[in-house]
Amino acid sequence: MSSASELLKELLTHCVKTGASDLHLSPGQPPFYRADGRLNRELAWPVLSGDDVLQLACVLAGSDLEGWSQGAIDGATSEAGGRFRFNLYRKQKETAIAIRRLDEHIRPLVELGLPDSLYELSDLKDGLVIVAGPTGSGKSTTLATLIDRINRDHQAHIITIEDPIEYLHPSQKSLVNQRQIGIDSESFNDALVASLRQDPDVILVGEIREIETIRTAITAAETGHLVFATVHAPDCVGVIERITSVFPADEQSGVRRQLALVLKAVIAQHLLVADGAKVEADEKAGSRQVARRVLASEIMRVNSAIGNLIASGKSAQILSSIESGASAGMRTLDQNLAELMLAGMISERTATAYAQNPQIVQDRLMRLKRGGGRIGLMRAEGHR
Repeated sequence: MSSASELLKELLTHCVKTGASDLHLSPGQPPFYRADGRLNRELAWPVLSGDDVLQLACVLAGSDLEGWSQGAIDGATSEAGGRFRFNLYRKQKETAIAIRRLDEHIRPLVELGLPDSLYELSDLKDGLVIVAGPTGSGKSTTLATLIDRINRDHQAHIITIEDPIEYLHPSQKSLVNQRQIGIDSESFNDALVASLRQDPDVILVGEIREIETIRTAITAAETGHLVFATVHAPDCVGVIERITSVFPADEQSGVRRQLALVLKAVIAQHLLVADGAKVEADEKAGSRQVARRVLASEIMRVNSAIGNLIASGKSAQILSSIESGASAGMRTLDQNLAELMLAGMISERTATAYAQNPQIVQDRLMRLKRGGGRIGLMRAEGHR
């Protein structure tokens, strides 16, 4: 097993050195690394056998997996100067591994590409804050930054419920207890229900998707706790629809009314490939931080107007309220895409591909150009 341990360390060290976000190990293939959003075959590495991958999986899981026949195993490990999340899974009776590299250090919001005003969410006493986006869009990174701010600034009891634990939060001004699904609790809902009896001030739920977990999260927010969670949805309106659609039709109106009362903010984010010309220019200029990935985000703060739209089921009108809510720290994805394009951080092709309405992006871009306003945008190098 020592040789497998050494091989794993070499593979993860290469991941860190090359700045890759993901590593894939599959029988009959050399390692595959994802860097800057692109998956590349590492031909310099030898092809891995089924036994090679199984032994690597045993090192990660800390056990003998010979009898493992189906399903998947999640976990996290600190190795080779970094922290990694892994998923072991079965495919055609063999073992395969997907590994995601996590940031070693928690980065400030502005470095992630988000406005500093979002730190206000860490000062809330109760309510529900949701970070949305597809897999790999940096949702956990954003939440880690907000939790870190509470940990450093507030005297609170923070409980995180994750699968697996990604970012470690040593207790500072707050007391932080981190629980992992599969090790410390059987399910998100079981851990969330139990957490309400553990005197928490802040609860982070890695993901809310099942009806009971969503129901408990809303109840926790209603009863004086600050709840952070992630949802797989492309935009802020999609979060509302995703949550309510989980419930039976006769419960949905009641859930909307509850959400209108407890939901404080939604951040929907996407990681985009940076404009090639901009990256090349930064590299030639010797920039210490070359942004190869750029965060585009939509931000909704739930005021009385948006709360009324949520409660009454008028989701189609929420986007207009976000568009006109700049003074309250809101912006649509299309507005942010136009700003990123004006700053030269993404190409028009990328902006158009992710836009909800490409024409709005173009109109917004023209207004920004006419206004000559400075766009204060930071690179999203810290997000994966």
